[in-house]
Amino acid sequence: MRSKKDNIAEYILWLSQMEDYLRAFPEEAERTQELHELHEMMHREGIADAGHTNLAKIALGEMEELHSQQMETDAVYRAAIMRIHPSLNLLKAKTDHPTMSDIEACLLLLYQIMLLRLQKREISAETRQVQQQATEILRFLSRAYATLKN
Repeated sequence: MRSKKDNIAEYILWLSQMEDYLRAFPEEAERTQELHELHEMMHREGIADAGHTNLAKIALGEMEELHSQQMETDAVYRAAIMRIHPSLNLLKAKTDHPTMSDIEACLLLLYQIMLLRLQKREISAETRQVQQQATEILRFLSRAYATLKN
């Protein structure tokens, strides 16, 4: 399993990917103990068909808490959020959860781009620019989280 304290954003993205993988290929849950435990957790938590595990929700909450702290104390971080905010609002409006947080939207953006790449679909220059901005924000929060936890 990915280490949450090493890179919390990658951890959340990995959990999302494994949740989707186990939904698509439930028989793969028996390949490793780790997949089996995640599969069982998904069933216990009632998210076998959709949603995220409490592990992912807790990690997202921790990132959002860090985000709030940085918004209050770091002008450079706040400016980075303001630059990407219009793009995140457009993304949110296209989902069935338009009130999601900016951090959740950044993670969703990166996850969707990963899926597009797996499908060998074209990614526009504008989307790549927003991806770079989202990556910068998540990298900053992941480093701040790692500093707190190590």
